[in-house]
Amino acid sequence: MTPELTLYDLAGADAALRFSPHCWKTHMALAHKGLTAETIPWRFTEKEAIGFSGQKLVPVLVHGEHVVSDSWQIACYLEDTFPERPSLFGGDHARPLSQFVNAWADTTLVPVLARLLLPEIHDLIHDKDKDYFRATREKRFGRLEDLPAGYADRIAELRAALLPLRQTLGKQPYLAGSAPGYADYSVFGMFMWARCTSPLALLDADDPVYAWRERLLDAFGGLARRAAVRPAAQAA
Repeated sequence: MTPELTLYDLAGADAALRFSPHCWKTHMALAHKGLTAETIPWRFTEKEAIGFSGQKLVPVLVHGEHVVSDSWQIACYLEDTFPERPSLFGGDHARPLSQFVNAWADTTLVPVLARLLLPEIHDLIHDKDKDYFRATREKRFGRLEDLPAGYADRIAELRAALLPLRQTLGKQPYLAGSAPGYADYSVFGMFMWARCTSPLALLDADDPVYAWRERLLDAFGGLARRAAVRPAAQAA
């Protein structure tokens, strides 16, 4: 029997545009486990809608009486609650390595990508979110209007940061080995963040990271490739 799951998922002004890198980690983890969830579009200022979770960020997964927030904690919950389904980590011994890759993606890729994507995202979100988004993001990254001037340097910085992935993916198809796992999804979520919101070309076509991303776009029947994107954003 398929369990009833509900996922609160960040959306733009268009409810079909789901662009959060962390929510995409969860989408891929659910698909890996062969699970589906009813998704509820959520926007930045709708804090009260997820107040029951005890915090103010998505993703939030609801499974019966269980409420789990944070993409890493959701991955662990899915692994522990549905052990009979394909493993996200390849066994408990590999879970710490997946956690490391997840932390690397969050701390290394998010700051670089944010400076590339925030102006685009501001244009895509609901009007009620725009003041909040600008105020919170500009505290960390500076004026949104000033960010595009540094795009060339930021893309070069991103490509340099991807060197560990490039070296690994030049030798094997996925970070997890011969098949994808949560280590892959934790990085792929970052590329879905870009794909859904921006037309910027972040990777060269001959980059092993590009080929890896293409394989994951096609995974699970093309789940990610079918996702709504900003018009002309497919080049990202």
